[in-house]
Formats: sequence, structure tokens, C-alpha cells
Amino acid sequence: MAKGFRGVGTRIGLVLLGMAAGMLATAPAGATIDPMHQFIVNGDFEQTTNGLGQLRRNTNVVGWTSQRDADHNYGYTYVLNSSTASSSGSPGESTLKLWGPGKGVNNGLSASPTGGNFIGADGAYHVGKLTQTITGLIVGQSYQLSFNYAGAQEYGYNGPSTDGWQFGFLGQDIDEQTAILNNVNHGFTGWQTQTFNFVATQASDTLYFLAMGTPAGQPPFSLLDSVSLTGPYVTAAPDVATWMTLVLGFGLIGSSLRRLGRRSQAMQFA
Repeated sequence: MAKGFRGVGTRIGLVLLGMAAGMLATAPAGATIDPMHQFIVNGDFEQTTNGLGQLRRNTNVVGWTSQRDADHNYGYTYVLNSSTASSSGSPGESTLKLWGPGKGVNNGLSASPTGGNFIGADGAYHVGKLTQTITGLIVGQSYQLSFNYAGAQEYGYNGPSTDGWQFGFLGQDIDEQTAILNNVNHGFTGWQTQTFNFVATQASDTLYFLAMGTPAGQPPFSLLDSVSLTGPYVTAAPDVATWMTLVLGFGLIGSSLRRLGRRSQAMQFA
């Protein structure tokens, strides 16, 4: 009888060990590094909460926060679409339209390299930051930020202007700016590409963009699209729940074998 119980115990133990091995095989793989991870959410501004319009007033772009200006007013920042920017425009404090083909001006106003939606912000009126929180950076590693930008002018206003963007990371005190684009009356500067490389000094930070433009009163509009931030990222190791399941499984194996051992000994001396 004792040998029979020991045989049963061994078989059960093998079954439980097999179950544990299966758990290990299906558990998430160990942490690995994705060398070109994309950190930006909705960098092309296609996802909105309520279509086109003025940010914080009647719509928002998913993943981004539009901050108020220094006087706590809504930022004069809009999400526009390349197909309607100079025709129907975007609603908000006022319906914003840009000078372009839809207004009988052949100034070259065109879609950004990625098309669709883009951000337009007045660089001299109710200027507020556009921000996104970035997590998962590896301290000491290099990253590349890139984006497309341009300069335009609000329909109904006249005169040459300048346009550009200040950008950076609030936590690391990184403050950079694009080239200043000189825009003619009712003009469009064409899309430019900006890249910026930096080394992370902390694991999370806040990326920001702030429109710059002159002169006030002749709305200089800075346009933004195709925001990308790439670099190394550590994928998640097995989570706590997975490890707890594994530990519990091995604990049950040990407990079962101990009980079978005691029963086997009892039968020997019965």
C-alpha cells in the first residue's frame, strides 16, 4: 500500500510540475528593449474628442493638453484639417480660417506631409502651451524628437508676419525653438521639418510646444503636425499577478507532496 501511495504521489507531483511548466511557458517574456519605440500618442492629431475646433473650448486632441495662457484665457489654439482650413475652417471663439485656395489666394497652403488634421496656434494672442506627458524614458539614453511645422495667416487680416515654435521638456529645462519663418501678406511658408536629439535625465517628462509669432493683431499662425519621439524603451517584465500565480502554483505542489508523504508514512506503520 505504501508503494502505491508513493506512486500516486509521484504521478500527481509530475502532473503539478507539468502544470507549473505550462504556466512558465505561457507567462510574459522577460523585459526586452525596443530600440525605436514611439512615445507620442496621437502625434498626427487625427483623434479628437469633438471634431475640429478650438482646444478646450469645443474640442480637444486625444493625448494632448492645451494649457491656458498667462491670464487664464483659453489658448487661441485650433485643430484644423488640410481640406477645410481655408474654406469652412474650424469653430471656436471665432470660426478660424486661413488664407489659401478656399479664399481665392493661391499661396500654396497645402496639407502637411502626413495630411489630415494639424494644429494651428496664434503666436501673439492668448498663447498657451500644448503638452503631452512622456513616460518610460531610460536615463542616459539618446532620443530623437521630430515634427513638421509651417507659418500661415488668419483670414481677414493683412500684413507680413513671422511664425515659429518654442518646444522642449519642462522637467529637464530643455527649451529650444525652430527657425523663425518669414511669411508674406496672406502667405504660407510651406512645411518644414525639425529634429532634435537629447539625452534623457529622468524617466518621465512633459513635452511642450508654444507658438511664437509677430506682430500681434495680424494673427501669425504657427502650424504643427507629425510629432514623433523615438528611442529605447524597456518592455514590461512579467507583472506581479503572474509571479503571484506562479508562486501559488509551486506552493500547492509542495503542499500536496507533503500531504501525500505523511499519508504514505501512516500506511506503512498501520
